[in-house]
Amino acid sequence: MTDVEQLASRTRSFVEERVIPLEDVADGDVHAAGGEWLRADLQEQARRAGVFAPHVPVALGGLGLGMTERAPVFEAAGRSLFGAMAINANAPDEGNLHLLERVVTGEQRERYLVPLARGEVRSAFAMTEPPPGAGSDPAGLTTTARRDGDSFVLDGRKKFITGADGAGFLIVMARTSGAPGDSGGATMFLVPADRPGVRIGRHVSTIDRSMLGGHCELELNGVRVPEQDVLGEVDEGFRYAQVRLGPARLTHVMRWLGAAQRAHEAAVEYVSRRSGFGRALARHGMVELMVADNEIDLAATRSLLLTACRALDEGRPGREETSLAKVFGAEALHRVADRAVQLCGGAGVSSDLPVARIAREIRPFRIYDGPSEVHRTSLARRAVRRYGADEPVAGAS
Repeated sequence: MTDVEQLASRTRSFVEERVIPLEDVADGDVHAAGGEWLRADLQEQARRAGVFAPHVPVALGGLGLGMTERAPVFEAAGRSLFGAMAINANAPDEGNLHLLERVVTGEQRERYLVPLARGEVRSAFAMTEPPPGAGSDPAGLTTTARRDGDSFVLDGRKKFITGADGAGFLIVMARTSGAPGDSGGATMFLVPADRPGVRIGRHVSTIDRSMLGGHCELELNGVRVPEQDVLGEVDEGFRYAQVRLGPARLTHVMRWLGAAQRAHEAAVEYVSRRSGFGRALARHGMVELMVADNEIDLAATRSLLLTACRALDEGRPGREETSLAKVFGAEALHRVADRAVQLCGGAGVSSDLPVARIAREIRPFRIYDGPSEVHRTSLARRAVRRYGADEPVAGAS
């Protein structure tokens, strides 16, 4: 067994013994299970078990796994809806850490990156806005940052900011040039959550309940950010967002793959024990078809995931590979969880089994980190550039 396989095995054991029982009691509701206290307790247990921060560079106290190496480990953690949080690999912190590791400079490293890597603080990524602002199209960004001496002053509103309530700091995307609709002109800012002018509004009620800190509305009213807290270069925020989004999409696939695998296993066990019409449900043709389709969707998701991970590990942008893995994975894993619910009948929509809560939590992934339709548009345009006619057809729109 390789070192990574051993780590994945230890992670699975840790999650099944320490984390899943807490998830089961709370039916996957992280705040009902203990919220911030739960995170701190589980992360301390993960440290003692040697499974904490597998993705974090060794220099920052982690295990230093690359994208391909972390796939089976994150999948093992994802078997519980609280598993990624327990090993400090939850969204949005994991994606933010990846971004900070590549972009922070000087004092920013000690003030923001190091405490995040250690699990001492949580973070949030504040880009999405209420209509007509940035959403699936980030170019719609309306939050502004105007220069005032050696600082910037931020004004705007954000929405669906995951983990904002209780975060130690925010990575805020604001417009420093151009107008809404322009493809450039955004800048990233590191903003402590207690900075004057930052106000966390309501938690937007969503069907998923496993994300610590909720999905919040956020107001920025004259928030002053010193120049040294600009993340990267001014007007280059959209470029840096790509540094974050590709890996974050893949690690989402890893985590939800673990959850879908668990739902599938629970359903197969159920239909193997339950009888109907004279034989075990597992021996009925329609049930066999659903079980087989789940096996196919799980295997295909892993294959696309690893292809994309290898592209990133090799230093390639991997935009097409990550879009393929994200859109297929989000839809395939939703199918797996939905079939698991159907296979288990009444038990499948109850809290007696984990399948209902897993289906509930996986469904938003077809929207989060880029809706399937946006990824399809991107994939189609790449295909047209690759295979389409060199010259447009006369009269074609």
